[in-house]
Amino acid sequence: MTDLDTFREETRVWLEANCPAEMREPMGEDDICWGGRSFEFSSAAQKQWLDAMAGKGWTVPAWPKDCGGAGLSGAEQKVLSEEMKRINARPPLQSFGIWMLGPALLQFGSDEQKRHYLPQIARGEVRWCQGYSEPGAGSDLANLQTKGVDKGDHFEVTGQKIWTSYADKADWIFCLVRTEPDEKKHTGISFLLFDMESEGVSTKPIKLISGASPFCETFFDAVKVPSEQIVGERGQGWTIAKYLLTHEREMIGGSDSAIFSKSDLISDAAQAIGLDDAGRLDDPMMRGDLGKFLVDEMAFDAHVAMTRTFMRAGNELGARSAELKYLGTELNKQRQSLRVAAGGADDLVWEGASNDAGQAAKDWLRSKANSIEGGTSEVMLSILSKAILKMPG
Repeated sequence: MTDLDTFREETRVWLEANCPAEMREPMGEDDICWGGRSFEFSSAAQKQWLDAMAGKGWTVPAWPKDCGGAGLSGAEQKVLSEEMKRINARPPLQSFGIWMLGPALLQFGSDEQKRHYLPQIARGEVRWCQGYSEPGAGSDLANLQTKGVDKGDHFEVTGQKIWTSYADKADWIFCLVRTEPDEKKHTGISFLLFDMESEGVSTKPIKLISGASPFCETFFDAVKVPSEQIVGERGQGWTIAKYLLTHEREMIGGSDSAIFSKSDLISDAAQAIGLDDAGRLDDPMMRGDLGKFLVDEMAFDAHVAMTRTFMRAGNELGARSAELKYLGTELNKQRQSLRVAAGGADDLVWEGASNDAGQAAKDWLRSKANSIEGGTSEVMLSILSKAILKMPG
């Protein structure tokens, strides 16, 4: 047996022995383990699964061992992913710390910051949120106005962020602030980390048309942030922000994204429309639309797999993140539109006796934000045209 074959066999045995049966069942949004100081586990099995995987370093298998990971090679990561899918194992932990902050710290953080923050992220002990967008700085993020005034041993942060996902549930924030007011807008930004329980921090959920409130307004009123909690150098925030955004867009657009509702379209359509005498969906138009979507979905999954192989070989994601983000979010909007179309009037209800009443309509409305958050589809296409297709500006 090769070393990789041995690793696969050992991984398969370990997963079979350590993944609880409950953690192999289909997962809804309420079943996601976000971790954090105040996170309430849905069951003992959920905590058991997180503790077991974190103990192996497999919540972040690619990270170095001294950062809470397992230091797996690209080939080993692929094996682990395949073996988890084989038994339908749920992700043990999902977090902005893993998807976004972690890669940025590995690239730009000091050794002390890596040792301090990364193991906490890997174990799910701290939940992070992202302080980027502001009321006047959305797609033009470099126009942000939140100030970080140097007070010697700390920065005094004052300003506002908006669309801060789960800010009301987060423990810490990674935040872009303007520390060099006399510099050009792209070169005057720094990247700070601070506790959401710091004096002067407050949040206000933004209720969406879908009824959920994952987004918040976040306010900073003279918040004291110790100087050692700056990542990289002063004024380097824009460079770090761009690097982090590539990982955010890969996360949002990825085929296993946490923001996508993965209902079984075929089952839903068959239940809503019925089958003909040949056992086919009893609506030829919907059959065609559904068939086209499923082919597109398989093609996208194959593209994601190819891109991850490219990254495991040591390449940077770069502008390919915009490609994944655009394709993945547009595909999810199609998914939710088809789901509602198949259900007809029954899927337009908003409330009802069952727990999932109105869920299709709510997921359809929520999907409209997919092509805005993390960079609009128009911005993604602009990046693709310039960076990948090399079209003139």
